[in-house]
Amino acid sequence: MLQLKNISFEVTDEGQGREIIRDISLTIPDGKLVVITGPNGGGKSTLARLIMGIERPTSGAILLNGEDITGKGITERAKLGIGFAFQQPVRFKGLQVLDLLRLAAGRALSAGEACEYLSAVGLCARDYINREVNASLSGGELKRIEIATVLARGTALSVFDEPEAGIDLWSFQNLIEVFQGMREDIKDSSIIIISHQERILSIADEIVVLKDGGVEKQGPREAVLPELIGTASAVKSCKAANGCGKSAKEA
Repeated sequence: MLQLKNISFEVTDEGQGREIIRDISLTIPDGKLVVITGPNGGGKSTLARLIMGIERPTSGAILLNGEDITGKGITERAKLGIGFAFQQPVRFKGLQVLDLLRLAAGRALSAGEACEYLSAVGLCARDYINREVNASLSGGELKRIEIATVLARGTALSVFDEPEAGIDLWSFQNLIEVFQGMREDIKDSSIIIISHQERILSIADEIVVLKDGGVEKQGPREAVLPELIGTASAVKSCKAANGCGKSAKEA
């Protein structure tokens, strides 16, 4: 279980302090897929980086299974079982997919074991096992290989920062299926996905809405998603009427 207690994060901009995350308290229970969403600039990706230890909070505490990990770095958190998937997966020239999966697992996976992880994310293993993790792979392929590395690690907490970024529609559909499979299999672990895509929101157990660095809404998907969809529909209808957000002079 992950607990965020009164987490705030501030950066210095032109000599002035600017608060990106303000006094956020959240609990991510085991066995749940939680989607964090909200408008651009609301603090979603920053919160993901704070969880992974890429950034350190200005104040507050982060606990994993009761242990205070606030002062721990990326490597220490990874050893404790936190996995992180970036918006843009890293490309490793000269490194084969099999080697990457072995590094993620921390042991000498057999080719057969590695193929099982690739198959789990919808890739034909024999076509990818010996390929280099480089520019010859598409964005969708890289995303799924990165998810395969998270599976190979057997993480207690998996964090995905906008996994839909930069991939095509076909790959996005496969990505949804992968997350659905992960959601069905999680027991003593949990998944956090940073996303604003309705189809990802629709498979969540819980949804957290961030706005202006704080939690605006939080609750079960059944309670939060209808309101989010209704708000989005209202904005679209207003724009279609050619009068939404315009002054009398502009209209």
